Amino acid sequence: MPVRVLLREASPAAEMARQGMATDPQTLLDAGAEPVYGDLRDPPSLEVACRDVETVISTANATLRDGDFEAVDLNGTQSLVAAAKIAGVTQFVYLSALGANPDHPHPLYAAKGQCELDLKAGGMAYTILLPSLFTEIWVGAVVGIPLQARAPVTLVKPGTRPQAFVSFRDVAEYAVRFVGNPAVFDRSIPIGGEKSYSWNEVVAAVGRIVGQELPIDYVEPGDAVPLIPADMGPVLTGLELTGSVIDMAETSKTFGIEPTSLEVTLKQMFGGGEGM
Repeated sequence: MPVRVLLREASPAAEMARQGMATDPQTLLDAGAEPVYGDLRDPPSLEVACRDVETVISTANATLRDGDFEAVDLNGTQSLVAAAKIAGVTQFVYLSALGANPDHPHPLYAAKGQCELDLKAGGMAYTILLPSLFTEIWVGAVVGIPLQARAPVTLVKPGTRPQAFVSFRDVAEYAVRFVGNPAVFDRSIPIGGEKSYSWNEVVAAVGRIVGQELPIDYVEPGDAVPLIPADMGPVLTGLELTGSVIDMAETSKTFGIEPTSLEVTLKQMFGGGEGM
């Protein structure tokens, strides 16, 4: 199946790939993908990108870039949906987020919630993935940044709510499996890991992997969480108040994808050790 990738000039993807936070675009080109250059902020470029395309997979967001959720995650995705519809795309696979809602107080979740509604009203077959917390992103920030700074990990108290951490590699695999599959047309599908873990359990697991107990400070719900990006703090509070549990048994069996364990992902991130 021919694959086209939308690349942005001066994208930080190659540098992010060296940090384990993205895929180097060159690896996609080396595998035979056709490049097309454009930007979600440039609607005409999206019309070119979607031309003669059957399926669009949209995973872009501003979280690890400039944080301009309105320009990228809302307006940019809406422009991509419009371009795909004009081009006659038959399926739009969209990476949203568990809990996304147009009325959500966080701009990323609000943007994704609105784009879900736009897709459902757009006339194309859609498949919406609803992943929970990306292990690589959230543990990398909440635990990895303090670890590098030789500072305590800060959690929203009490740190005991179960969270459905998932590797972005699993989510990418589901997105690929969903392409051209009528069974997932016009569906929204939650995606989690093999089980849920509390933040306290995650910090303890990383400590075992790096060979030292990691000190933890706790803040009250709603208080600022030091070191991590400011927009992540309120999400941590919301997660600690509600938690997230996703039973992946049926989804995993249906699509033949074995969830990557948190232990495996943490070992890849932090190196060797005894794990969970």
